[in-house]
Amino acid sequence: MGKGAQDYGKGEKFDTGSSNQETFPAWAKEIHECEENYQVNRKSGLSSEEVEKRRQRYGFNELEKHEGTSIFKLILEQFNDTLVRILLVAAVVSFVLAWYDGDEGGEMEITAFVEPLVIFLILIVNAIVGIWQESNAEKALEALKEIQSQQATVIRDGKRVANLPSKELVPGDIVELKVGDKVPADMRVLSLVSSTVRLEQGSLTGESEAVSKTVKAVPEDSDIQGKKCMIFAGTTVVNGHCICLVTETGMNTEIGKVHSQIHEAAQSEEDTPLKKKLNEFGEALTAIIGVVCAVVWLINVKYFLTWEYVDGWPRNFKFSFEKCTYYFEIAVALAVAAIPEGLPAVITTCLALGTRKMAQKNALVRKLPSVETLGCTTVICSDKTGTLTTNQMAVAKLVAVGSRPGTLRPFDVEGTTYDPFEGKIQGWPVGRVDANLLMIAKVCAVCNDASVEQSGNHFVANGMPTEAALKVLVEKMGLPEVSDTGSSSGHGHPLRCSQLWNEKEHRIATLEFDRDRKSMGVIVDSISGKKSLLVKGAVENVLERSSFIQLLDGSVVELDQHSRDLILESLREMSTSALRCLGFAYKDELLEFETYNGDEDHPAHQLLLEPSNYSSIESKLIFVGLVGLRDPPRREVRQAIEDCRTAGIRVMVITGDNKNTAEAICHEIGVFGPHENISSKSITGREFMDHPDQKNHLRQSGGLLFSRAEPRHKQEIVRLLKEDGEVVAMTGDGVNDAPALKLADIGIAMGISGTEVAKEASDMVLADDNFSTIVSAVGEGRSIYNNMKAFIRYMISSNIGEVASIFLTAALGIPEGMIPVQLLWVNLVTDGPPATALGFNPPDKDIMTKPPRRSDDSLITAWILFRYLVIGLYVGIATVGVFIIWYTHHSFMGIDLSKDGHSLVSYSQLANWAQCPSWEGFSPSSFTAGEQVFNFDSNPCDYFQSGKIKASTLSLSVLVAIEMFNSLNALSEDGSLLTMPPWVNPWLLLAMFVSFGLHFLILYVPFLAQVFGIVPLSLNEWLLVLAVSLPVILIDEVLKFVGRCTIGLRTSSARKSSKHKAE
Repeated sequence: MGKGAQDYGKGEKFDTGSSNQETFPAWAKEIHECEENYQVNRKSGLSSEEVEKRRQRYGFNELEKHEGTSIFKLILEQFNDTLVRILLVAAVVSFVLAWYDGDEGGEMEITAFVEPLVIFLILIVNAIVGIWQESNAEKALEALKEIQSQQATVIRDGKRVANLPSKELVPGDIVELKVGDKVPADMRVLSLVSSTVRLEQGSLTGESEAVSKTVKAVPEDSDIQGKKCMIFAGTTVVNGHCICLVTETGMNTEIGKVHSQIHEAAQSEEDTPLKKKLNEFGEALTAIIGVVCAVVWLINVKYFLTWEYVDGWPRNFKFSFEKCTYYFEIAVALAVAAIPEGLPAVITTCLALGTRKMAQKNALVRKLPSVETLGCTTVICSDKTGTLTTNQMAVAKLVAVGSRPGTLRPFDVEGTTYDPFEGKIQGWPVGRVDANLLMIAKVCAVCNDASVEQSGNHFVANGMPTEAALKVLVEKMGLPEVSDTGSSSGHGHPLRCSQLWNEKEHRIATLEFDRDRKSMGVIVDSISGKKSLLVKGAVENVLERSSFIQLLDGSVVELDQHSRDLILESLREMSTSALRCLGFAYKDELLEFETYNGDEDHPAHQLLLEPSNYSSIESKLIFVGLVGLRDPPRREVRQAIEDCRTAGIRVMVITGDNKNTAEAICHEIGVFGPHENISSKSITGREFMDHPDQKNHLRQSGGLLFSRAEPRHKQEIVRLLKEDGEVVAMTGDGVNDAPALKLADIGIAMGISGTEVAKEASDMVLADDNFSTIVSAVGEGRSIYNNMKAFIRYMISSNIGEVASIFLTAALGIPEGMIPVQLLWVNLVTDGPPATALGFNPPDKDIMTKPPRRSDDSLITAWILFRYLVIGLYVGIATVGVFIIWYTHHSFMGIDLSKDGHSLVSYSQLANWAQCPSWEGFSPSSFTAGEQVFNFDSNPCDYFQSGKIKASTLSLSVLVAIEMFNSLNALSEDGSLLTMPPWVNPWLLLAMFVSFGLHFLILYVPFLAQVFGIVPLSLNEWLLVLAVSLPVILIDEVLKFVGRCTIGLRTSSARKSSKHKAE
């Protein structure tokens, strides 16, 4: 039996996509061919034995659970960053040196361990944040599983099995579907039990309205929207009842393919433009640190390695391990000084502040880096349905009959949602609604199975979207003139007018919609006791079965050819504007139904049981009017697209909807001009895939439209744009948008109408589903990037100053001015508040009139680098200079420095301090610092080691003060402080106050002063610090002036360079 099962499973006929053979195209085959291929009879279904065999072959009907990245791999990935790796090496070396120094004991032991421990702490926090972000990445796949149906009604062993768990379905199962069911697998329709079956599949295919299904085969090369005889997993039945054959399960379904595409897109996620720039900067920094460390090492090699020349050859080498270690510590200090340790924290803080600002504008950011990515977006690929449009059908035009034959009255209807109180009917005859308009309202309200309910601040439809739109129209038309209006139970209800019509006209029978007659009718029993038939449907079909027409005053005349032609002309006009049209008619003479009240024993009831009779019942109708409906564009979209054009951002519309509808919407919202030739700009997804030069098509200026697009088409468009160097933002709300949302540089999902799958795959969610919110978010992203550039420049210039300070110290041979823990404190704590405050700089007024920056634009241009090298050199000279001044001068610029009683030495002695033991008669006097007294009687040479504490404190204080003043320089790249004074950003002034406060804290709290190896300063010493620090503002003002004078020259040179690179 086992062998037989294997042979059976490998039969030529029965095969699905999980095998190596091609998928059986069930949509292109007749029903009997499908039954033969899947070896099943629709009446008896599969046997239990057969189900088991197929399950062994095809597995359960569920989506795969991809294994997530292991926690160990996630931890390793957090250290795959150049800056982090340099920090890690510096921390390890610092720890080893601290351990080595600890063997000797002494007071500096605590200080030595502070530095490596702080660096390790930074790395741990950074890794935790990174792991938390990474672990959220795969939630989109989990959300996709929630879309799958949980249960199904199946025919097996000749019996109907209700509520079978959907995961137990196999290819070949016979499934029964009814209104409200969620489809559990991909299926071929075998038979329609009701006259029509419609499915809401917009979230998978992008279609704006429910799709009618058929049993007829379609061409094999049909796209997903064209497979009218197929029903797809995850979609919902909104009307009808049918029997289907399961063709694909699990990962072979269309939703399974989306699942695979999301997973693939998640694997190919790239770094954000800023992350790439920072990595490039980190690599350049590594090289610079390596070179500078090597130079420092070579300059000082004479201090720990000496030799004598004998017969022209070096002999008698002497190596001092202690001094070698000391200069190695200087190299480590250099690495610590060069790395902006606080940069990751400040960037995270700035992005977090950006997310708060965006949240106030209804843009909810799920992934922090996407805040910055928005700023350099060059292309927005937008879905149409639900993003540019409301995804809520609305009546746009109402055409009623005039006062005489051959005249029509058109009315424009405002409103774009299911909100009955939004918009009005232009030119509406308030208070004197005529009989013809009342009849249209009656047909719309009563010949209708939908309803509209309020959900929070918005209204949602239950039932067919077109029918819900008709009910909203009835509310805008106003109350019917009935005597008991005031006592109606519907008072205050959003659909109170419709409720009143239904109270007045009691429905006793329904003539269901079918594909042949393309209309729906209801027989009603009026409160006057008269029976009538109300009909709505395709205008041509209703008109064909109409013999009369109702005029404005309610009188009925024969429908002549002129009136017929006029109505058809009005229909053509509305159809060319991509409106979906419905016609309305009624009939008062129903001889067979005069006494019918819904009783099944009544002779007329037999007529209603046979749908083939419906056309004859709906004959000799009285035509009353027609409406044009559409999924309308959002009001604010046109201005948002204009703003995008001004900001240099291209908008491409990628939709699953049909071409004509999409083109009409694109003309209306400004993606295309009103008279623009769009023959080369509007193509289907399939035409694009077959295009000989896809990239050149995407490079066309202005807007582009891709209609009838499938998920793979959307992904391919996004992939090609990214390959071409574009920064792509993709918007969408459906399951079909999720793979492209995941692949784009920034995926933007709709918060109200969006599926959970789309939201989980996105980087940002629009709380108000408003396209214009994206434009506001782009402006915010640009502002954030400019501010980040300001604080990155500020921090890097500060670090260049620290490197210059250490390099000069080593080059001049003087004692080490600042120890690594002091530099770490400056980089992390003192620089942090001003750098963060620069994130609050107000945005430029013209920020959204400039073109987007290229993703490969330099973070630091050659001119900016030169400026900060000059500033850095001054920082180095100032910090080393103040160290030398304390040792060699009793006064400077009239400031007395002799009050502490320290001894002066010559510059030559300071530069050769290592030779101190050989000096005769060197005896420095003791000096005071705060309440401490430093005495050097036991070892005079200690004056250059423990005695350098005051000079070291002056150096550190000068560094802190210069960096505070330098933060004022960073307010603007080229603007003077006279045009952009410090108070434009009060947060920066507060941050400077906080940073100075923190510096005073470590100076004047004894325990902290001991940890950081510093002492309190006197008033005169603070005057010296300010005198040496303030010139940094004047130097940068001069550099900014030169920058303003040469900006044109530098811009044209940069353009030529980028053009040369492009070529």
